[in-house]
This record gives sequence, structure tokens and C-alpha cells, in this order.
Amino acid sequence: MAPEGKSKKRARPAKSGESRTLKRKEQQESLAKLQKAVDELDPKSADIHNFTDLPLSAATAAGLRASHFESLTDIQARAIPLALKGKDILGAAKTGSGKTLAFLVPVLECLFRQQWTEYDGLGALIISPTRELAVQIFEVLRQIGRKHVFSAGLVIGGKSLKEEAERLGRMNILVCTPGRMLQHLDQTAGFVVDNLQMLVLDEADRIMDMGFKSAVDALVEHLPKSRQTMLFSATQSKKVSDLARLSLKDPKYVSVHEAAETATPSTLQQHYIVTPLPEKLDTLFGFIKSNLKSKIIVFLSSGKQVRFVYEGFRHMQPGIPLLHLHGRQKQIARLGITESFTKAKHACLFATDVVARGVDFPAVDWVIQADCPEDADTYIHRVGRTARYQSVGKAVLFLDPSEEPGMLKRLEQKKIPIQKVHVKETKKKSVADQLQNMCFQYPELKYLGQKAFISYTRSIHLQKDKEVFQLKKLDLDGFATSMGLAGTPNIKFQKGEDVKRIKNRSRAELSSGSEDEFDDEGHKKKKDEVRTKYQKMAERVNQDVLSSHYRKIIDDGDADEDADFLSVKRVLGEDELDEAGKAGEAALEAKKIQLGKQEFIVDSHRREKLLKSKKKLLKYMDKGQKLVFDDDGNAHAIYELQDEDEFKAQGPVDELRRQFVEQEASKVKEVDLEDKQLAKEKRKEKRAKRKEREREEELERQGMRGEKGPVAQLAGGEAEEDPLALLRSLPIAGGRDDDSEEDSEDERPKKKAKKWFQDDSDDEREKAKKAKKEIVMDREPETLEDLESLAAGLLGN
Repeated sequence: MAPEGKSKKRARPAKSGESRTLKRKEQQESLAKLQKAVDELDPKSADIHNFTDLPLSAATAAGLRASHFESLTDIQARAIPLALKGKDILGAAKTGSGKTLAFLVPVLECLFRQQWTEYDGLGALIISPTRELAVQIFEVLRQIGRKHVFSAGLVIGGKSLKEEAERLGRMNILVCTPGRMLQHLDQTAGFVVDNLQMLVLDEADRIMDMGFKSAVDALVEHLPKSRQTMLFSATQSKKVSDLARLSLKDPKYVSVHEAAETATPSTLQQHYIVTPLPEKLDTLFGFIKSNLKSKIIVFLSSGKQVRFVYEGFRHMQPGIPLLHLHGRQKQIARLGITESFTKAKHACLFATDVVARGVDFPAVDWVIQADCPEDADTYIHRVGRTARYQSVGKAVLFLDPSEEPGMLKRLEQKKIPIQKVHVKETKKKSVADQLQNMCFQYPELKYLGQKAFISYTRSIHLQKDKEVFQLKKLDLDGFATSMGLAGTPNIKFQKGEDVKRIKNRSRAELSSGSEDEFDDEGHKKKKDEVRTKYQKMAERVNQDVLSSHYRKIIDDGDADEDADFLSVKRVLGEDELDEAGKAGEAALEAKKIQLGKQEFIVDSHRREKLLKSKKKLLKYMDKGQKLVFDDDGNAHAIYELQDEDEFKAQGPVDELRRQFVEQEASKVKEVDLEDKQLAKEKRKEKRAKRKEREREEELERQGMRGEKGPVAQLAGGEAEEDPLALLRSLPIAGGRDDDSEEDSEDERPKKKAKKWFQDDSDDEREKAKKAKKEIVMDREPETLEDLESLAAGLLGN
């Protein structure tokens, strides 16, 4: 039995080894079959409509099914087959067209076919321009890659660099932002990227522009040149210099919407409003108040503007949840706000361009561009936050009259259809007064407003397209007033270049007199006037202790040269004052002073001076009696508890109680009499009003029956009443009596849905409606028949 048992124990490893060998052989066969299917794939085939039509691994296909991805979008159907064959790609498609899956599926398939493990290091690097977009890409990667064994990481900052560095060595796929990734490549020891297989740049045109140029150039130097590179964006860059920097090899340009009639989705309704800069906040607040049951994104040009508009509108409570998002916020706060807005059904998000690219917020109804975008590409990305994946969306662009011609020209060049609309006057709500009150109440809001004003003007000043952005044509004083600021903040960069050059000249040039000289404010000075270093120092503010000395040197030129450099006053103590008084001052005759209940003896100058001090005398003065005021404004002394001895000294307790009850009872009787008299007068007044109303009703009934009364005397011409009283008493056609008003509330016609803006056709309809209501009268009504015909015309019969 023992040998048999031993033989059985030896047989188990053999069987398990055989099973592993068979499993490995099956994997190799499936990989070879998958690779053969990829080699035979025709990227230009018209039969590729679903993910099942692509040669994908079982793990990727299962992840796509679990995430409910079935059919391919246009960009996915054309880009994924090329990427599976290892081609470098430049992908361009409209916003919301599914570009994320177009590069995530090839990344998973490339590493799977090469049997990538955690020991092989980093295999794919995906770079995003913003943290919000990087988080979104990482979440999609987790969904479709749930069946794979790859490790993936998110490197976007906001956490300890040391904690991230400890995990980087075990990651196969990294989703990152350029700055944080470059920091790890430069500082993290042992982080090797020599085996990198794929590099993906999402929103490539943004990453390749001047904002990230230096970071991307330094980052690419660390990466191997033998890799597959993919660039995706809604507005793709095709510069040869950019492609050379990334070492692209024969890239395939995939643009599915290049031949389309419009650069934006067809389900997107685009409008623009011409609103002067001082009316921009009024228009924005009126829009939000008119769309409380919507999900809105409002784009502003700077983070300081986002903070000011958010804080100001939040205090005014428009009736919809308000959120704000900008690049200066902490990472945890940004992620929390993004999640809150994603889950919200109705909300308004004030944001900068950090969420203008790629971020997918579900069910956004409106995109409002309160500040004009820097170019047409930025406009396309902003409006792309709505009308995603064939859904319906609306966008509104606010333009100053000086921005309208140039911006419309740029949008027309990009094939963007946009329609002009007008804001209804009834929908405008002025918020300048409310903002001004809040700026007075909250100094921090005033400070925010000043910073927001300066940041807005600086952003306009720095824009390259001067045909659109013209700072001199903007009403900056009106804009400051609309923000609730008492005055227009000073803008330093508005000073002339010649003034800046004059201020930076050397002292030799200033004293030479060869050119006109200017002071700090830019005004011309006399040529013989030379400001010395001491004069400049004396004119400054917030200086140190030496400023007064320099001022004395300049102002008091004839001062004694032997004077002390710094004069210091000596403070004497009380003992020293007494000794000084005895030694140097003549003794005063003793006299008595009564202060309150205390008596003081004054026998020296020091005591006399102390007793003249208001602070010293305060505790001896009679402070009077504290009073409180009731609701009627009558003054009463504060009720204070008496000591037991004082209370007993007033007399027996029973007698005191009896007196108190009698006093209070007399007060109650007096008040009761006043109340009864007031009630009696009210009843009398009510009775008189009722009789007057009954008399008027009786007169009206007599007039309707034709009895002798004020209306019946109309024919005689002697009536003093209004001759149109009969028409007023007649029932209106289709009308209701006042008594039956509550019973027929359900029969009232429903109000039409109010529109926040109106186009030119609405104006024409309003004019036609007014024209219909006009009634031309050849002569004034004279007889009863004339009045009846006039009433019928007014009633629309």
C-alpha cells in the first residue's frame, strides 16, 4: 500500500504540469489565431459596424459587453482597425463621438498580444491635458479592461509624490497629465520607460500648443523612439513640426467629419446674443432664473471671475444649485465638484476651460459662453459638453458689440452654424444694486470683484486676435459698476510703452536733459528738475523707520547739524514723577474735589493732571441708570433682584403682595377699557362699510331693471353719473361672475411656455397681434348704439 501511495503522490504533479502545458499551448494557438485575424483585417472594409466584427481578445470583448458597448461610432470604425495593425494615427472627430474607446481598445489589444506582465514594466502611456479628463479616461479603462490582468495607474498630482513613486514600477498602463509625469521621469529613481509600446495623446492640439510645449518636449526625450503613437482631438493639428517632435512614422490621418457640412453635431442648437459688457451679468442671471429646471455649464475666462460670479450669484439665491470649478482648487475639491455635477439633475456649473475638453457630463441642457472664447476651436470644444452621442443640446454665446463681427467671421470659417437671438426685456434682471450692497457688506467679495475685473481685462489684453478682442472699445467703467464696485480698479498694463521706457531709464539719462522727462504718472517734467534718490525715497509709502529722517533732510535743510540722529522720548515712572514734582515744581495749595460719592485732595500738579484725565475719572462719575425699551418705545428700568434685607425693610410680605396685586389689577382694567373702546369703533366702521356696500348694490339693481335711478336718467341727459356705467354693468361675453371664479379654475386656458429669448419672427408676430387689436373710430360715440358697437369691437366679436 505504501508504494502505491507514493506512486500516486508522484503522479499528481505530472498531471498538473501536463495541464499547464496544455493551457499554455492553447493560449499560444489562440494568440496566433488572433494575430492572423489582425493581419488579414482590411481597415477600409465597409462591413465593420460592431465590436464583434473586430478581431479582439476574449477579455476585451467581455469587458465591452459588460460595459454595454456594442456598435462602433464613425471614428472607432476607422481608427481601431488601423491601430490594431500598429499604425501611427492622427484622429479627428466631432466632440462626443467616442474617441476614448478608439485608443483604449488598441492599447489593451497591443499589450495582450505581446503577453505583457507586471515584470515587463510600463507598456502604454496615455497623456491628457486636464485632471478631470484623465480621471474620466481611467474610469473607462477600468470598465472595459476588467477582464484583463494588467495593472493601471492614474498620475495627476494632488497626492504625495513618494506614494505615487512606490507604485509606478508595477504599472503596465498609466493615465497622466504632462507636468506630473515629467516630474516622475526626472525625480523618481528606478522608473524605467525603455519598454514603452504605445503613446497616446488625448486632446493633442491642446497638449501640443504653447501651454504644454516645454513639458511635452522634455517628456518625449525620455521615451523610446520605436513605439506606436496615436493623437486624438476634435480639432487636430497637422503641423509637420509637431509630428517630427513626436517621432511619428508615416501617420494615418483619420478625419470622419472633415467633409461634413458643420463642425459641430447636427443635434446642437447654437445661438448668440449681442449684449454690452455692462449688461453681461444681468443677462446671465436672467437666463439662470428662466431655466431653473435645467443642467447648465457657464464658461468664463479666468478662475477669479468664476469665484466672483459664483459667490455673488450664490448670495442672491437664484433657485438652482450652483457649483464652481477652476484650476486653482485642490484635487479633492475638483473631483468632488465634478462628481456632484455629474449626479445632479438640475444644477449650474461656473467653470474655466479646465472642463472644456473631453469631459463627459451626462444630460447637459445648456452651454453658456459668458466670455468670448479665444478662437473657434475653443468654441467647438466648449459646446461639445452638450449634444453628445446623438443627444439634443443647446448653446448660447454672449458677445460684446465690438466682438460680434470678428467672432462671427471666425465661426463661419470653421463651418459653425449659429443664429442671432434677442433677450426679452421682461427676462432681464438687474443685479448691479444687489452686488453693490453685497460688496459693502462683505469686503472679501469686493476684493474678489476687483481681482476678477483685472483678470478679465488682462485676458482681453493678452489675446492674439486683436480683430475680435479690442480692449479700448470695451466699457470698462460700466463693467465695474455692473459688478458692484464703487470705482474702476487701476489697470497697470494700460500705461503707455513710452512711460514704461522712461521709468526704466538710468539716472544719467534723466539728468542729461537730452529728452523729455516724465514722472511716475507719465506727465512731462521740466528739464531742469532732477529727482534725487532721497526725494524718491521720501515720496514712497509704507517705509521703515528711516523715512522720517530722510524727509527731515529734504524739508529742513537748515536744521542744526549737531542734532541727534534719532530723538527718543523718555517715559518716567510714578516714583520719578513724584520726585520730579517735588524737586522742579512748586507745591500747590491743597484743595478738595468731590467726584461722585468720593472726595479727593489735590496737592500737586501731577494729581491735578491725573484727575483731568477722562479715563481716570470714568470710574468715579455717575453713570446714570440703565433703561430698556419695550415694543411701543417706552423706557423702563432694568428689573434687578433685591437683597433679602432690603426687601424685608419695605414692610410685611402680605401687605406688599396686596399692593402689587391692586396695582396690576388697575393697569389691566385701564388696558381692558381701551381694548373695548377700540373694538367698538372697529365694529361701527365695519357696519358703516356694509351699509354703504348694500346701498351701492341696490342702486345697481335699480339701474339694470330700468327703474328710476342714475342710469335710467341717461336719455334725459340730467344724470350726474358716468354714461358708460351701463356698459360696465353688462356681462362680458364668455366671461364669468366673481362668485363662480373659484369653481371654474380648471377651465382656464393653459399658459404658453415662456421663452427666454425671441428671434426676429417673434417680433413680427407681436407687431401683427398689436395691429389686429387696433380699432379705428371715425367719430366719438354719441348714442347707446354707438357705445354697444364699440364694446362689441373691444370684445373681439
